[in-house]
Amino acid sequence: MTRRRGRIMAASGFRSRTMPRMLRPGGILAVGAVAVLSALTGCVRRTITITSDPSGALCRLNGREVGRTPVEVDFLFYGTYDVVLEREGCEPLLTSGEAHAPLWDSIPIDLLSEMAPGEHESRIQWHYVLVPRDDDPQALIERARELRSRVGPPPEATAAPGAPNGAPTTVPAATAPSK
Repeated sequence: MTRRRGRIMAASGFRSRTMPRMLRPGGILAVGAVAVLSALTGCVRRTITITSDPSGALCRLNGREVGRTPVEVDFLFYGTYDVVLEREGCEPLLTSGEAHAPLWDSIPIDLLSEMAPGEHESRIQWHYVLVPRDDDPQALIERARELRSRVGPPPEATAAPGAPNGAPTTVPAATAPSK
């Protein structure tokens, strides 16, 4: 059939009696193979497990509350995470945790690992030790005195020229230029 005749037949609404390519035996086989291969591909599960000593600390990752330790959290991206742990009777801990990608989950190898059948896991574990809180007011005062002795005395305040001793310090006002 010539092209011109095919266009005329298509414009008139005539349909060919041949099967579309996807429905031919070879096309059905190709579609089936793609469906089976896509069903067999694997997936990657990435988790961070956070533990603390003592356990039961409220945990936040990047500002989002994720639970109390020990806690396991799924994540998508590797990198640095802000970690905040808070527990009654302990000092709050503000720190960061690094999630490094394993070799099989780095570009371009990750394409092959995700196409491989089965499930792959990337597990990252962080453990933190919380310090007990010292709420003794006398100990707080002693720590403040010790810090003051290391830093030195505060700078002496100077009185304004001509002011009597004990007068409050003044800062000279900026003078505006006269016209």
